[in-house]
Amino acid sequence: MSKPPPIQAVKGMNDILPPASAGWEWFEARVREQMARFAYRNVRTPILEHTALFVRGIGEVTDIVEKEMYSFEDRADKHGQAEHLSMRPEGTAALVRAVIEHKLLYDGGKRLFYMGPMFRREKPQRGRYRQFHQVGVEALGFAGPELDAEVILLAVALWRELGIKNWRLELNSLGQPEERREHRAALVAYFEAHQDQLDEDSQRRLHGNPLRILDSKNPAMQALIEGAPRMIDYLGEASRQHFEAVQAMLAANGVEWRINPRLVRGLDYYNLTVFEFITDSLGAQGTICGGGRYDYLVEQIGGKPTPAVGWALGVERVLELRREEGGQAPEAAPEAYAVIPDAAALPVAMRCLQTLRGHGVAVQMHASAGGEGMGSMKSQFKRADGSGARFALIFGADELAAGEVTLKALRDGTGAQTRQPLAEVAAWASTLKSTA
Repeated sequence: MSKPPPIQAVKGMNDILPPASAGWEWFEARVREQMARFAYRNVRTPILEHTALFVRGIGEVTDIVEKEMYSFEDRADKHGQAEHLSMRPEGTAALVRAVIEHKLLYDGGKRLFYMGPMFRREKPQRGRYRQFHQVGVEALGFAGPELDAEVILLAVALWRELGIKNWRLELNSLGQPEERREHRAALVAYFEAHQDQLDEDSQRRLHGNPLRILDSKNPAMQALIEGAPRMIDYLGEASRQHFEAVQAMLAANGVEWRINPRLVRGLDYYNLTVFEFITDSLGAQGTICGGGRYDYLVEQIGGKPTPAVGWALGVERVLELRREEGGQAPEAAPEAYAVIPDAAALPVAMRCLQTLRGHGVAVQMHASAGGEGMGSMKSQFKRADGSGARFALIFGADELAAGEVTLKALRDGTGAQTRQPLAEVAAWASTLKSTA
């Protein structure tokens, strides 16, 4: 009987392994620091949600709902009823569902953020995968333009923290529903007059959701789209003042932007301010973060009318951009590596290592391979050097007989050695941390 081939990961769903995973951990820590500075608190939602949540929240005539969601009918219950479920393709609708279900707004607005995997069945390419990861911020219960500016400034602060410089900010306003209706009618009339130039997707969207045509990436459509009526020309006075106030606050904080009247974002729930952070370093996948105001989504999903604004960034794209710009995340190296020539020393050595770990020292212990003993001192020092540790802890026979352990410097070029008493580990543990 032939051996079956090894099972590999699903196409477009990637393993994140050391040392790359250390970069992810470093990135996530920077995100949490920024969220805390802006007083945003973490929410974690399930990966599976009812399909209706995304149909209602994202919009039925969108690429995500029409083509990209991983959806299935669950097993029927004892009454023969089966639920229609989907793996979350984005984070906002799920977070809003959680806010409504748990009545989080009972005592006023909330600033929230999420991190986690999302799923869309797309053609895998650089920066775009079928399982991808997002960080998102959502400020719910705040109607003023200051929150639009705040979430944008949060993203700008994150780029500075990460050392990312090659980005630009594009802004637009989608106005309010009545203004969008006027713009929609003008769009339909315009595209009907040029119907022979529309591709298949745009033909289908012409009467269902003509705004999506403006989001088309088809190069043959760009000249036609450029001549279409602009939403910004249909803004009423209140919408215009809101948009101008956002720009004034960004200017006061030294943030540059440009207005892109074709920016509509890919989801139906936006109104007023929309924005994208774009880079030229990642080819076609240039948007690293995008969002805007969505004052009608909470009610659309089943809650009370609630203003809201937020954004989401693609983690894979941001990390790829850092690499393109030469950013290096610190490697996850231990501070010390335990060299143990004889297995008989293991009980004493492990007690010492546990004490060091209890005092915050990261220690890697040498271990035998395949039951063939601990290995030579030469091979152990080679592994100690390869681990990236700053010190080797040597538990040799002479050291143990004296109740001591040797500390050997591995990174300062001197190879200096000192002995420390095993009975006083807590007293010298900090010397391993001092150069970390």
